[in-house]
Amino acid sequence: MSQAMAPTVRRQNVRQNHLQKKLYIWGGLALLLILAAFFSDYLCPYDPYVQDMSMTKAAPSAEHLLGTDRYGRDMLSRVIAGSKTSIYATLLLVSFITIFGSLVGIICAWTGKWLDTVLMRLSDMFLAFPGLVFALAVAAVLGGGVHNAIFALAAISWPKYARLARSQTLAQQAAVYMQAARMAGSSNFKLIRKHVIPNIAGPILVTAMLDIGTMMMELAGLSFLGLGAKPPVPEWGSMMSDTRNLLPTQPWVTLAPGFAIFISVMIFNLLGDTVRDYLDPKNRR
Repeated sequence: MSQAMAPTVRRQNVRQNHLQKKLYIWGGLALLLILAAFFSDYLCPYDPYVQDMSMTKAAPSAEHLLGTDRYGRDMLSRVIAGSKTSIYATLLLVSFITIFGSLVGIICAWTGKWLDTVLMRLSDMFLAFPGLVFALAVAAVLGGGVHNAIFALAAISWPKYARLARSQTLAQQAAVYMQAARMAGSSNFKLIRKHVIPNIAGPILVTAMLDIGTMMMELAGLSFLGLGAKPPVPEWGSMMSDTRNLLPTQPWVTLAPGFAIFISVMIFNLLGDTVRDYLDPKNRR
């Protein structure tokens, strides 16, 4: 029997090693993006805000690798500077909705009764609206800006995490080990801190990782529609909106921030897929 199981074990080990390598690759690239955004002020070859009207709409060259915009600003510098706003706004948004939504879900599952009913019906109300349409309405009422765009998207995104955390917490509450810990005299806070949170963190982390790319696209979408970052602040969606009429004649001005969005979303999506596969119990047998 052990000989029959040996090929299966080897295949599982090979798959696990392959997933681990992919995790290192995509995790390293994501970390590189985050670090590049953090040090963007030092990586820009030119000041992203300085205008040079003698170099307006210059084509890509050795001097300006991604060309210049209508005000003669170096596009490579603006794309690099825009990474700080785009990436860190996305990470802030995902962190907030993950923590807030998970806390709401845990509280609902743990307390139950009227609080669970009220908060879950509130989440149903948010989920009943088309997400981006509701975010557009909230951002428009608030008047635009990066912070208001983050708030608008957070308002429609937390219910998913609340429902996920609630269902996972209810499953943990019914487990035998939880009942044993409760009989041993553990307080509610200790049960949540030592048993519930560590056991529900995996699915929530995977959901958050897969949401980074989506949230980045939605933030860029709000900025593209004029409800996010405002010029001259370099932000990828806002930069595409500001230069979209130049796409037929000077496409590099619009395609440069679009390509940055594409690369960033691809890296974070592939990282999220890899984390999901790596944490899947079927791949860890």
